[in-house]
Amino acid sequence: MIDVTLNNGLKMPQLGFGVWKIPDEEATVAVENAFEAGYRSIDTAKVYGNEVGVGKAIANSSIPREELFITTKVWNTDHGYENTLKAFDASLERLGLDYVDLYLIHWPTPKFDQYVETYQALEKLYKDGRVKAIGVCNFDMEHLERILNECEVVPVINQVECHPYLQQKELKAFCEQHQIKLEAYSPLMNGRDILQDEVIKGLAEQYGKTPAQIILRWHLQTGAVVIPKSVTPSRIEENINVFDFELTESDMGKIAELDRNLRINKNPSEFNDR
Repeated sequence: MIDVTLNNGLKMPQLGFGVWKIPDEEATVAVENAFEAGYRSIDTAKVYGNEVGVGKAIANSSIPREELFITTKVWNTDHGYENTLKAFDASLERLGLDYVDLYLIHWPTPKFDQYVETYQALEKLYKDGRVKAIGVCNFDMEHLERILNECEVVPVINQVECHPYLQQKELKAFCEQHQIKLEAYSPLMNGRDILQDEVIKGLAEQYGKTPAQIILRWHLQTGAVVIPKSVTPSRIEENINVFDFELTESDMGKIAELDRNLRINKNPSEFNDR
């Protein structure tokens, strides 16, 4: 497993395991399977409703806590300084942990305009040593600029939808400029059209890999952190077996040309659900 070094010096596995839409009772087994396959980074969130299940897998594991990297997120209904501190305490209790490695704001929900105040609560948690790092999800450049201008701690991560049909090149360049790592969710486009793309299928045949492995390798070589999700043990294992080959510059270029700015999840500037 390859680590990336975040802007505060913390090391994070570049390939992690996401548990979005995995029911709580199934999350324990899925995370245990992920640990067995070699994953050490787990990405959950309050709104996923599976922090308890993830916590059980951590408690059942013989892996030392310091070797794991656990991420969770504050949901839109908990924005605001005091609300965020309470939400963090509740997440920690559900996970059964003393600290989390990374705490993120899940969405900016710009209509309510509380994400700066919410981030300031994350800063307190960071300064108090209750989290090892803080960051954001689904933040566009305008949202990031406000955090950079109005807060003290630069986010280590901006977790956003990213896959070959939505490559986020402009946002990625902005993040790189400010030493913020881009983390890709829905990296396989939730198993949709991208796995059937002729270019991807051609590369899979050429390298003797699956389309999913080609895409995950592409993410890694762009420098992104990536968190594929699966509940199928064979796929969980398949997704981590991407460190024994490298795409050529020419083949990376072929994938770069697939960008369609095609989003399958909500637009961060428009999503304000609570």
